[in-house]
Amino acid sequence: MKSGNISFKETFFIGLMLFAIFFGAGNLIFPLSLGQAAGTELVPAIVGFLMTGVGLPLLGVIAIGISKNEDVQSISAKVHPLFGLIFPVIIYLTIGPLFAVPRTGTVSYEIGIAPFLPDLLKASSVSMVVYSVIFFGVTYWLSLNPGKIVDRIGKLLTPLLLLILLVLLVKSVATPLGLIQAPLSTYEAAPFFKGFQEGYLTMDTIGSFIFGLIVISAIRAQGVESPRQIAKVCTTAGLIAASGLALVYVGLAYAGASSVEAIGHQENGGLIITQVSDLQFGVWGSLILSLAIIFACLTTSIGLVVACASFFNKLRPSVSYRTYVLILTLVSAAISNVGLTQIISFSVPVLVAIYPIVIVLIALTLFGSLLRKRTPIYTWSVLLTGIVSVVDGFNAAGIELAISAVFEEYLPLFSLGMGWLVPAIVGCLIGYLLSFRQTSLALANE
Repeated sequence: MKSGNISFKETFFIGLMLFAIFFGAGNLIFPLSLGQAAGTELVPAIVGFLMTGVGLPLLGVIAIGISKNEDVQSISAKVHPLFGLIFPVIIYLTIGPLFAVPRTGTVSYEIGIAPFLPDLLKASSVSMVVYSVIFFGVTYWLSLNPGKIVDRIGKLLTPLLLLILLVLLVKSVATPLGLIQAPLSTYEAAPFFKGFQEGYLTMDTIGSFIFGLIVISAIRAQGVESPRQIAKVCTTAGLIAASGLALVYVGLAYAGASSVEAIGHQENGGLIITQVSDLQFGVWGSLILSLAIIFACLTTSIGLVVACASFFNKLRPSVSYRTYVLILTLVSAAISNVGLTQIISFSVPVLVAIYPIVIVLIALTLFGSLLRKRTPIYTWSVLLTGIVSVVDGFNAAGIELAISAVFEEYLPLFSLGMGWLVPAIVGCLIGYLLSFRQTSLALANE
């Protein structure tokens, strides 16, 4: 057993595994849409996107690595025991069978398979049903033995995925389809904040709490048990994954921004990348694209199913891990047949509501050694953050609450979707003062 060091080669493959799990359906299509919409405001928009699509997920992995292997349940429980039960379940259902996992099947079909089908078969729902059975059948098989996840994902699928993406992006950057056009109205006023919110759609910051545990399991499988060494490897592997994600995002965003002159503004990133690859490579471009989509979505699907099945098995051990994997893949396969547009539209309000809470929990976890047992800080910062973010979630669902008008007038950054930031800071201050008072009272009673 290794008591201390782990080789850079092993760390590198763990980083590749993490990249593969992070990089899935939304990661491929959303940067392209951002590029088209942001136009000449691409730089501030992509910087905002990278903060939530790369920076915050990296911090989430690091937070798990330095938190002495705490999971999302134990971290959430610092807010309140009931919150520690409910919130992790919401997170796992969000990145699992309700939204993220079904999206991997739908996106890989609509972009990777549907373009090759005859119009009659494409219009029929039978082809999607057949594909979802195959896609989630493979997910089920590869998820049954998570101990081999590094070998199966990091050492086999990821290098192939990276090669396919490299060919596509290099061609798009070297020979752009046209000049970058003016931004759409949504990106004219505050492109950075709009890009920041677009990063929510990848779900990666939410997933970082979960994927950090997969990284720790992979590190321990190499015989490393030292908390300090685990934290170090988590950080290095996270940086490797983040570097890959950042390069791919920037390349995709540029490809989208330079495509408007040739293909016009498209409804979603799937249509953009399909037409861009077709113009750049013809039939071969479509084949390259289909492989990239399928591998990206499959690796993400496997990682999410493994994480969700492990969590629910820990929550209720009376049901076996294998049974949870089966349930998760069956539910995901069924929901994937609803369609990409519907899945995204249903997920946006939920993401807007819970994303700020996850961001605050990551920040608190990073400073956990300083906070020690000052639980009121967790309670009040999450409470005030959640009040605003839930209102934002209702707004995103088209349900405007009466308090929205008050927030709009008096709460800084609310109109930019960042109204939760000031309440989070205020909550930290309130919690600190209350915890300081509790400590003083405890010392006085001794």
